[in-house]
Amino acid sequence: MEAAVWLQSCVSSFFFIFAGTFTTFSGLLLLGRWRPWCNCPVCRAYLSSSWTAEFDNLCDWYAHLLRQSPTGTVQIHVLGNTITANPDNVEYMLKTNFDNFPKGKPFSAILSDLLGRGIFNVDGEAWRFQRKMASLELGSVSLRSYAFRIVSGEVHHRLLPLLAFVSDPLGDNTVELQDVFRRFAFDSICKISFGLDPACLELSLPMSEFAMAFDRASTLLARRAATTAPLLWKLKRFLNVGSERQLRRSIRIVNVLADEVIRQRRILGSASGHDLLSRFMSSVEDDRYLRDIVISFLLAGRDTVASALTSVFFLLSQHPKVVAAIRDEVAAVTKGKDEDDEVPTYEQLKGMHYVTAVLHESLRLYPPVQFDSKFCLEDDVLPDGTMVTKNARVTYHPYAMGRMERIWGSDCFDFKPERWLRDGLFTPEGLFRYPVFQAGLRVCLGKEMSLMEMKSVIASVVPRFDIEVINGGHSPHFTPGLTATIAGGLSVRVHRRTSDE
Repeated sequence: MEAAVWLQSCVSSFFFIFAGTFTTFSGLLLLGRWRPWCNCPVCRAYLSSSWTAEFDNLCDWYAHLLRQSPTGTVQIHVLGNTITANPDNVEYMLKTNFDNFPKGKPFSAILSDLLGRGIFNVDGEAWRFQRKMASLELGSVSLRSYAFRIVSGEVHHRLLPLLAFVSDPLGDNTVELQDVFRRFAFDSICKISFGLDPACLELSLPMSEFAMAFDRASTLLARRAATTAPLLWKLKRFLNVGSERQLRRSIRIVNVLADEVIRQRRILGSASGHDLLSRFMSSVEDDRYLRDIVISFLLAGRDTVASALTSVFFLLSQHPKVVAAIRDEVAAVTKGKDEDDEVPTYEQLKGMHYVTAVLHESLRLYPPVQFDSKFCLEDDVLPDGTMVTKNARVTYHPYAMGRMERIWGSDCFDFKPERWLRDGLFTPEGLFRYPVFQAGLRVCLGKEMSLMEMKSVIASVVPRFDIEVINGGHSPHFTPGLTATIAGGLSVRVHRRTSDE
């Protein structure tokens, strides 16, 4: 008995000594990473959060700093981060010297608990394999046709009926639109990618445990990326306390439900499936790897589309002339359309140049992914003369780039769809000036599919409903996350238009 007590005492002492040593060592490294000797105004403002006295969002403060910089590049020393809004630098990182600017191990470490070996969290052969597979499928006519049928059905049978129900004059006419679009995008991406229907956009608006856990995980991972002391979250993860404990619980739920998606897909059989998961399953036998792919597609297909659509309707509520122009174009393009066809055809969507311009202009001002970071493999010099050292973080900032006068002119803050039109035809900008869908070798493979999905919503909803943002005179305040999410959502009133309006 005494021996057992002695052994227990030794184990306890060893644990406390180990924990104390680890904490002390981590604290010393933490102080080194904090770089308290950096007393420049930018670092002081970041550490003290004094920038919040003038700006509601960190992205707006960064945009301000980048506009002030002669090169369009700034350095946040306490983060070890070089941030740029210079198109030449973006092209250099994403194309010219692509191999020297991978996602990098620090980035992978931040997101690996959720994304694992998914396409957004890997480099090298793992990235090339997934990209090649996705490229073959997303570029196929059959998958695009399949995706369009899914989106059309979701708009016709769920989104429009839901808005019509909300617009009932006997009700209060209000709904949280960001939540609606998240549900719409979640249902759509699950059908397109996995062949399964979570039915989140039914009139009862059922809660999805998967979606809620995914949101929590996204927010907590964003906090990891914003910290000046990575060892702090690593220590919390090691001890399983605080936010890291919450993150672990959320990721556990996500993983369980992602595994269930794979199991259900196997039960249904993958041989005849048109969805992306079925096609990946024919080449990948590792279920954990498939789970990482499932979660990556959800991140790409749900949050980005929902964020973009929310921003579009936020802007449209402030610009009635743009709304009127959309209605005129949709009416002209769909003239003679069967009244039972609620959603324009794929070919009709392609002919809507003004709708396309509206969407791109909204994405310019409010990109779903406000910034993207890479890590420098070897010492390098960016085209604007900025030196970056090995293992340094380099971030290009699409949100700030959309607000740069040197790129877009003196009206860069204005919502002006006409800037995208030449003789009435939509004319795209160079991707390195407009890296909303990334650019170079990592350019978004789902770009055309997501544009089709968003245009389907705009061209179907705007002619039928007036969407009034409640307290819409304020600029949106974004909550931390992997994509731009409006804090508190976007509450709107929905009014159904009559046929003679």
